[in-house]
Amino acid sequence: MQLKNTFLSLTAIVLALGLSACSKDVKTNTSNTSESNVTEVKIGLVGEHNAEWEAVSKRLEGSDVKLTIVKFADYSLPNRVLNDGEIDLNAFQHKAYLEEDSKAHNYDFEILSDTFIVPLAAYSDKIKSLDELKEGDTIAIPNDLTNGGRALKLLEKANVIKLDPSKGYTPEVKDIIENPKHIKIYEVDAANTVSLIPDVAASIVNSNYAVDNKLDPAKDAIFSDLSGGGVESDNPYVNVVICRKADKDNPILKKVIAEYQKAQTAALVIEQYKGAAIPVFKYQE
Repeated sequence: MQLKNTFLSLTAIVLALGLSACSKDVKTNTSNTSESNVTEVKIGLVGEHNAEWEAVSKRLEGSDVKLTIVKFADYSLPNRVLNDGEIDLNAFQHKAYLEEDSKAHNYDFEILSDTFIVPLAAYSDKIKSLDELKEGDTIAIPNDLTNGGRALKLLEKANVIKLDPSKGYTPEVKDIIENPKHIKIYEVDAANTVSLIPDVAASIVNSNYAVDNKLDPAKDAIFSDLSGGGVESDNPYVNVVICRKADKDNPILKKVIAEYQKAQTAALVIEQYKGAAIPVFKYQE
């Protein structure tokens, strides 16, 4: 995700901040009579890098909306908690992950806004370009379906392999139909792709792990899945803000989204992630 990504491993534990106070619906917070007209909205995020949402929350202070950030460290939880009505929004995943998770758990969510895209990129200590790959070289890729499929699509974009087109955006290694240099694909946990850079011809690494290991996706990558063009409108790796479908027309949630979709937010994303995330939403001043 994207998002996968996007910024902590799927096996981490939940931090569980504030879930006991959540409710089934967006509702007025009456815990303080002076705030009886303020509606609290809880948004689920993953990890500690949330400056853009913290800024949105700050800008909403003094309005009729209180935006509360609920932090998770496990990608499997925010959708489940949103579905259960314990939070009102979440923003942690790209569209491909959302689609797969929704199918697996019969979730009924609505996308309210795009946010950013996190590039997936190849890194190497041995070559400067994927064109330099030699016969029988090994490339490490993440072993989960979404990130692994995205890594294979990256290699196809770089003309290293060709994939069965019927597999869409989630191909597997078995779906490689052309491999002229007989490149070996080594599948490992996404968190281990960085440590393998010295041992393979190239390793395909999620940007969060690259940044955590002092790599600069904009300068150190030898190829990115965004290389050679912008972000297509149907790109499945664009991260999103979602709600339960029943709440898609809620004016309070729309107010939060409108506050997010501002130029200040785009600037904070660029500043915070230093090239590891690229804003893609249409913003207003």
